[in-house]
Amino acid sequence: MGKPKTESSLKPSQASATAKYLRVPPRKARLVMDAVRGKYVSDALAALQFVPNFAARAIEKVIKSAVSNAENGRPNGENGRPLQPLITENLRLVRGTIDEGPRIKRVQPRAQGRAYRIIKRMCHISVIVEEVEPKPRKPRATAAGRRARAAGRTTPSSGTAAPSRGGRRGHAAPASQAGNEPVPSTTTSPEGAAAETATAE
Repeated sequence: MGKPKTESSLKPSQASATAKYLRVPPRKARLVMDAVRGKYVSDALAALQFVPNFAARAIEKVIKSAVSNAENGRPNGENGRPLQPLITENLRLVRGTIDEGPRIKRVQPRAQGRAYRIIKRMCHISVIVEEVEPKPRKPRATAAGRRARAAGRTTPSSGTAAPSRGGRRGHAAPASQAGNEPVPSTTTSPEGAAAETATAE
């Protein structure tokens, strides 16, 4: 992996920060850096707050240092004059590299005169932030629009009959249920049936 860019090779809209010899394994630091690379600085810092990892705390400090350099530590331009400070809200993490540092070798004594080797790895963290276009924001709905949508959800549409609660799904309810009118009984008692038969004869 190549060397990180120096201050002289940065664009006028960029700022950088570097932290070296951190007691963080490079593999664990790369997992966190991959999750925030390419995001706006505000979004990256908000995401790092919920990462329960020591590497997240180290990367968070480096990003904040780069933001501070963008505001106050601007180098001089080609004409020898200091560059204008960048807008913090428009900064994006365009580059974040994790380089492997030196290794600390230790020994853990074990049984029967044996010893296990312990390797404590270090890493170097380098980030570059750049001022880009403002972060797009979703247009907020007006109060009148919100009230219109709420009224459309609560007001039933005109001209449609309410579904009947009685009967099976897909079948119309009987007229007696729709109009709440009593239905005349069609059943007759045995005495009434005998009287009707005698009259007919």
